[in-house]
Amino acid sequence: MSFDKLIKICCFSTSLFLRWLSCSQGAERPYFVTYDHHLEEPGSLEFAIAPVWGIPRAGNQFVGAWTEFEYGAKAWWTTEFYLTGQSTQDDSTISTGFRWENRFRLLPREHWINPVFYIEYENSSEADKTLKEIVGMGPNERLSEPNGHTRAEKEQEIELKLILSSNFKGWNLSENFISSKSIISSEPWGFGYAIGLNRPLALKARPEECKFCAENFRLGAEFYGGFGTYYEFGPSRTCHFAALVVGWDLPNGTTFRLSPSVGLTENSPHFLLRFGISHEIPRFGSVMKRMFRQN
Repeated sequence: MSFDKLIKICCFSTSLFLRWLSCSQGAERPYFVTYDHHLEEPGSLEFAIAPVWGIPRAGNQFVGAWTEFEYGAKAWWTTEFYLTGQSTQDDSTISTGFRWENRFRLLPREHWINPVFYIEYENSSEADKTLKEIVGMGPNERLSEPNGHTRAEKEQEIELKLILSSNFKGWNLSENFISSKSIISSEPWGFGYAIGLNRPLALKARPEECKFCAENFRLGAEFYGGFGTYYEFGPSRTCHFAALVVGWDLPNGTTFRLSPSVGLTENSPHFLLRFGISHEIPRFGSVMKRMFRQN
């Protein structure tokens, strides 16, 4: 499948998804890389798609994407499953693997700083171009390699994050400290970070339903990158990004997100443009239980 055909398919799929979302409910954080302390509502299922268009410093343009299913297992536990794929211009379109993540809130009540523990299992190939997080030295070198080479390099990793998140005067400030380790090779631990800050344009909501009211829009920024490895720790020769994040929550619960990102170092891709659409199905667990009981 050609790169141009994939773009057309993505646009068509997005238009169908938007029609389906017109009668749905849900909300989503505006960040793409940073996590805050807000978990999925217990029993609710959220579905999201998030493509990213990238311009690397060497190699061809690409579109990476993940499809996400997030379920609120408990008030303190959210579990999430991802399917990932990518298409590279003048190359090929391939599936790259899957991820399974779990987030555990460590304190039940709201505090000045709210810690969350994150653990993820990733089974993918080196062809993955979602750039969902940056660890180690960064992905810049493999972004220029042909898919035929990188898809043959399989990887299984465990990723850990400490998420610290605070809300104050309408603002959210979140800091993520990231580490990852391959479980099938002797590669050292890789480290990274993500920092996010966002706020709604208005704090007071109107009593009537409104699509374009200021309180429905969130504006903020993300900064994320790698901190090297266990043997070469630090920001030298690593990949770093600065990103604007914009979120729009419709009254029916649909959330749209947009984030242009620029690379800050020579080891970073020139530019990334992320786009996300999410939908939450409230009380999904209860509905499924009733269906199985009836059967």
